[in-house]
Amino acid sequence: MPQKIYTLLLRLLAPLIWVYMLLRARRAGGQWQIFSAERFGAYALPWDGEAPVWVHAVSLGETRAAQSLMAQLLARGERVLLTHMTATGRAEGARLFAAEIANGQLRQQWVPYDFPGATRKFMQHYQPRIGILIEREVWPNLIEQAQLAGMPIILASARFSEKSQKQVEQIDKVFLSLMRETYAGLDLTLAQTEDDARRLYEVGALNIHVVGNLKFDVTLPAVAVDAGRAWRQRLNRPVIAIASTRENENALFVKAMAQQQTSALFLLIPRHPQRFDEAANLLEQAGIATVRWSVLRQNSQTEATLAKIKVVLCDTLGEMPLFYAASDVAIVAGSFVPHGGQNLIEACALGTPVIVGPYTYNFAEAVEQAVAIGAAAQIQSTESLDAAQRAVSLALRWLDDQQGLTEKRELAREWVAQHTGATARILQHITEFEAARAQSLPPQN
Repeated sequence: MPQKIYTLLLRLLAPLIWVYMLLRARRAGGQWQIFSAERFGAYALPWDGEAPVWVHAVSLGETRAAQSLMAQLLARGERVLLTHMTATGRAEGARLFAAEIANGQLRQQWVPYDFPGATRKFMQHYQPRIGILIEREVWPNLIEQAQLAGMPIILASARFSEKSQKQVEQIDKVFLSLMRETYAGLDLTLAQTEDDARRLYEVGALNIHVVGNLKFDVTLPAVAVDAGRAWRQRLNRPVIAIASTRENENALFVKAMAQQQTSALFLLIPRHPQRFDEAANLLEQAGIATVRWSVLRQNSQTEATLAKIKVVLCDTLGEMPLFYAASDVAIVAGSFVPHGGQNLIEACALGTPVIVGPYTYNFAEAVEQAVAIGAAAQIQSTESLDAAQRAVSLALRWLDDQQGLTEKRELAREWVAQHTGATARILQHITEFEAARAQSLPPQN
């Protein structure tokens, strides 16, 4: 009964959800195809060949996190079905796996909306051998239809914050045991941390193992990293990245940068493309000398162009490794207003020490570890403008202490190296799970 009520409410609210998605798509850009047939479980192309491994990476962050796992699955010859909810996730998947898409080893699709019919048709069309959900995205009808199809579902590199737990518990106050039964429907849960595992168990998940965070197994493109380091060397000027700024953060950091008299060059990197023009307008209003990266990267006289520039507005997608490699310090945003933070691991992997804000519940354990080892610092002020100002001031102080900065670089690399291996552990658990399942199934005639 709770599931039927949930489905009825979802159908009633669907027009409002689609309006929200249309508005989001208009702001973010990209091809969202909100009313495309595949979002409703209808597919023009048949699936030819053996049952695929289905991997669901909802958006940009999950797609990047899944890269190492996907690469290993493809390397061992698996056919892979990769689904997304957002245009940024789909675009990143297309970029990362262009060769595999071209040769037919991997196919991308939108994940179906969580209607019983759409999810059932998805299962019937592709008949995946197994489903792997990256980090989150546990939907009641999706899980139920997987169970009815006899397809095991794995939640891999699962993160589950206190906020997420409270949200799930609030849903179950309205829908009784809906989410508890949904999480219990997962066949295998591979959590990032002990705290994630405990919270997942408390909401109903079973067969839980702690495997670590896929983001530590990041493989950064050598060409981009080398290009960033070479650019920094030619620049001969300290660089501070302010990365992955989200709603309301650009204004904070524009004010913070405007107050500083420094020779350092700032890279302002909004997380979503809809923020590029907003950031440009804020910088212009503040009278800060700025150039867009999309213009600068076409300019053969880069160093001369930057002589009187204070901020480079990084208005392209997919170049974060280059920006981090070019930076002496990274302020990782998404954490100076209550968004839960963004991934600091990529910067640390390149030996770029990190400063974060007070709101890091999506990466709580990673931040705690990085701060404890000395690879990162966290600003504790909950007044957003004050936190941004403190972060910029601290970054400048780090630049003045070159010996200390060198030590932080080494600590950042060491911290990431100590936590790699999640991909191998996840693959081992999946292999063992499939072997045990094969033994338990009746023999095929």
